[in-house]
Amino acid sequence: MEKNLIGIRREDINPWEKRVPLIPSHIRELMRDHPLEFRLQPSARRVIPDEEYAREGAGIDEHLSCCAILFAIKEIPLHLFEKDKVYIFFSHTAKGQAHNMPMLKHMAELGCTLIDYEKMVDDKGQRVLFFGRQAGYAGMIDTLWTYGLALKNDGLQTPFAPIRQTIRYLNLVEAREAVQKVGREIRVKGLDRRLLPFVCGFAGYGHVSQGAQEIFDLLPFEQVAPRDLAAFVKEGNYSAHRVYKVVFKEEDMVEPKNRGARFELQDYYKSPEKYASRFEDYLPYLNILVNGIYWAPKYPRFVTKDILKRLYAPGAQPRLRVIGDISCDVNGAVECTVKATDPDHPIYVYDPVQDRALDGAEGRGPVVMAVYNLPAEIPLESSVFFSQALKPYVPAIAAADYRGDFARCNLPDVVKMAVILYRGQLTADYAYLQKFIGS
Repeated sequence: MEKNLIGIRREDINPWEKRVPLIPSHIRELMRDHPLEFRLQPSARRVIPDEEYAREGAGIDEHLSCCAILFAIKEIPLHLFEKDKVYIFFSHTAKGQAHNMPMLKHMAELGCTLIDYEKMVDDKGQRVLFFGRQAGYAGMIDTLWTYGLALKNDGLQTPFAPIRQTIRYLNLVEAREAVQKVGREIRVKGLDRRLLPFVCGFAGYGHVSQGAQEIFDLLPFEQVAPRDLAAFVKEGNYSAHRVYKVVFKEEDMVEPKNRGARFELQDYYKSPEKYASRFEDYLPYLNILVNGIYWAPKYPRFVTKDILKRLYAPGAQPRLRVIGDISCDVNGAVECTVKATDPDHPIYVYDPVQDRALDGAEGRGPVVMAVYNLPAEIPLESSVFFSQALKPYVPAIAAADYRGDFARCNLPDVVKMAVILYRGQLTADYAYLQKFIGS
């Protein structure tokens, strides 16, 4: 096997995954500036045709056995792994995810090395490879589409009705133009008074939220501070020709259980059990909630089933119609995200009284959009962004020495900390995974 020969496998995890880790122009630059060659498996699904890679000098070959290092985006079927190879992809194994433990165990048995994009972080602890902003773009478009569909089922025609699901647009540019057109209609004709004030809440302010807000801001919007939301709605000083957004940070969403204590961000991260959610205060004033926060079980939930059961009590007519859960943590921060969805069946109504999910937009309860692979709905834009971020690390990954001791493999720290398996052995940072894969 040639050390400088890199393979890129085709994606086959589902019919919607069309992304690529490296785009043709970046492969050309890498081959020009470094002693590297590339081979790609042919794919009729890949967002960028094989011919474009071939024009830039990459080889197209069904068999990648000659490649010592293989890049992908998502998980790889067990039977395709080869002994002693180096694999770089989103493995979804670092939390001990049960569905991927057979894959991790099989890779260990074959003596493979696994580098996980998700665990590559800089000296500030920030991820260097991610699709957060792209998830936000697609998630916000899908959420607006969901809102238009939900209101149409309620018998109310709105300017949002023409918006399509993100995956139904040719590209992000076309989708953005569609949202801008909706914005122009709102600005000129206004919204039905029954929707006023139209308020969209954003839980979180990171990359996911920023991407979602970038799409929402194509509408004629004004921002309202969380502390002012209740008074803003009650005072009635709002316009039918505007939409309103509220961005919630941690200090807005939780409060110390000890009434005499003050909120401190680092204390919340360190000891979240000392804090309780206060998000129930905001829900009655939102038409849409977009969730883009990172969540783990140690943190409080912000939208619980009990809260929704009270909000949707018999006879009540809550404003909240749609929850766009871009983070898509099942039974997580938004407890009514009882399942993840896919682009073919992207939404369901969560009935708080019956505690059940009904596919589609008809029923009593919030319509939940919880597509788990949103960046795949804009595969070209996602691939270009990701490739630009990955490109600087490819030469070092290719040049590393995977034959000897891990401590002396010469990987840069950003990549080295993302090595989950090295020659079939869990590295020290991931030794805890042994209990999930057994001996």
